[in-house]
Amino acid sequence: MTAPLVHIRDARVPRIGRDRRFVLEVPAFDIAPDAVIALVAPSGRGKSTLINLLALATPPDPGAQFTVAGVNVAALWARGRHDHLARIRASLYGYVVQTGALLASLTARENIALTQRLAGRPDERLIDALAERLGIRALLSDRPASLSVGERQRVAIARAVAHRPHLVLADEPTASLDPVNTATVMDLLLDLRGALGFGLIIASHDLETLDRFGIARVEPTLTAQGAETRAVFVYPAPSGEPPA
Repeated sequence: MTAPLVHIRDARVPRIGRDRRFVLEVPAFDIAPDAVIALVAPSGRGKSTLINLLALATPPDPGAQFTVAGVNVAALWARGRHDHLARIRASLYGYVVQTGALLASLTARENIALTQRLAGRPDERLIDALAERLGIRALLSDRPASLSVGERQRVAIARAVAHRPHLVLADEPTASLDPVNTATVMDLLLDLRGALGFGLIIASHDLETLDRFGIARVEPTLTAQGAETRAVFVYPAPSGEPPA
């Protein structure tokens, strides 16, 4: 049996506001190396907090089990090894965000090459191959200001996968796109996942697009008691409970 890429047990992340308390609970969460799933929840109900936990941007409370590609990241958080966590983020993770977040002073090629440089894996041939596959080969010398929204998002996808990450986190990757570009971006993400073999976790409100592409949805169980709200994410679903 293949070991999971991401393995979480008994993780909690509390958030305390002015007059309310929110708690993310992840009692069991296992992501296979080739998994494709979508995190779906209303705003303020744990989706972004879970993305931050998975991205090693937010630590779980003490007592959690949390490994990524066999690395005990819970222990690294407990020991304050932020340098090691940063290396894991640079090496094992790719990120696609809603607006692309490209650096305006760099060309498309230079933006894509950033992740390779941070991971210590320069590969100009892969950049060219990705650009060809994503239809942006002619744009590699252009800066973001001269690109359309859809073109910038394609550059962002290339940057997210150019260093051959194990896991790509895509946070609302199509929220700023029209329907045609939305379908194109999803097609490209799934095509590259198949070609490069990374796990893919998408956070999205676009249920229609997720269902059209057959992406399994992971939704929280929400409970509220007094001033406290809890969002519980479990994946895969317990035996006998089909995924959303």
